[in-house]
Amino acid sequence: MKLLVFAHVPPPHHGQSYMVRLMLDGFGGDRRKKRNRMQEPSACGIECYHVNAQLSKTLENIGEIQSIKLVRLFLFCLEAVWCRFRHGVDTFYYVPAPGKHVALYRDWLVMLLCRPFFKNIILHWHAAGMAKWLETAVQIRTRAATYRLFKPVSLSIVLSRFNVADAEKLLSRRICVVHNGIPDPCPDFATSVQPCRRARFAARARLLAGEKPAAGEMAAAGGDPQIIKVLFLALCSRDKGLFTAMEGVALANRQLAARGSLARMKLTIAGGFVTAEDKTEFDRMLQSPDYAGDVEYLGFVSGGRKEQILREADVFCFPTCYYGENQPINLIEAMAFGLPIVTTRWRSLPEMLPPDYPGLVDPQSPEQAAAGLIRLMNEKSGEAMRDNFLGRFTLERHLENLARAFHGVENI
Repeated sequence: MKLLVFAHVPPPHHGQSYMVRLMLDGFGGDRRKKRNRMQEPSACGIECYHVNAQLSKTLENIGEIQSIKLVRLFLFCLEAVWCRFRHGVDTFYYVPAPGKHVALYRDWLVMLLCRPFFKNIILHWHAAGMAKWLETAVQIRTRAATYRLFKPVSLSIVLSRFNVADAEKLLSRRICVVHNGIPDPCPDFATSVQPCRRARFAARARLLAGEKPAAGEMAAAGGDPQIIKVLFLALCSRDKGLFTAMEGVALANRQLAARGSLARMKLTIAGGFVTAEDKTEFDRMLQSPDYAGDVEYLGFVSGGRKEQILREADVFCFPTCYYGENQPINLIEAMAFGLPIVTTRWRSLPEMLPPDYPGLVDPQSPEQAAAGLIRLMNEKSGEAMRDNFLGRFTLERHLENLARAFHGVENI
């Protein structure tokens, strides 16, 4: 099966672009490149022809209205049509917009210029909330134009049951639920991460019980088991829950101190800022005594540094209420490292976690975030989250289910 992939890959780096890169690599790469044409087709039977429709160079540029973006988009559409005839590709893969006007107009143009040339259209819904947004935040004319240009497509791939409503709104002929999946970033979890987590829990439990751990126990626990290392790893913005996480940690520390507890939480923040307003507010908050000694900002991290902070963390905190949040990669990575997670009852997030998970809190509620952190700080090692990752969010499972969904288009 030949697939025209009209989607960008990093940079800029975010969940959607990363997942497109994993899909391309998993299916044998871009067949337009000679080195990939020389290889045997992937075992999944998918041949990808990639148009890297990159409109923004940085995260800060995403969503900005720029005339040069319109020119680029037009050229990308011409490239896609050229690939249609040059390589005989009749299936068009596209990632539709979240609920934003500028992004929706981009989708209109792509559908208007490209759709007439392709037999099958596949939409992969990486963002959630389009259905509700169309019903509540746009004019009837905008809604009607969207329905006309997105008239029933061959296949919509969604990440969760919550996400199905978006595909149903545009009357897709077929809808498949395919979870995201990533390469295991911590294959040595059982031998290198889990023992330290268990040692930290045991030493912390003894300290909180008023006992003094032996020197060997303290060393195995990293020397500071009374410090609960909380990690926020995401874009640094209000919508992603940055300030809720900070306020939640400060509240948790006040509550622990009021109880006379020896435990104290320290928040590590990793990620870049998208707006100057959020960075200014963050810098202002750091001047307060509530945050100065208990918040560490690392900036954007990747590679070995990112792996290190995930290995060293005790709890992952991501109280997001981002409008397009669906199945974020940072939560999948936290599961892979066996981290207990505090996150929000927001869109698809509860579906990612085990039933009756105790770390779910309401959006924009520092009080609930604080209670969730205290509730989870005595989690032993996170085996349940690691098992959840292995059972549902591995790259192998993702590619297998994705290929099965793609091949189903051939029978429509």
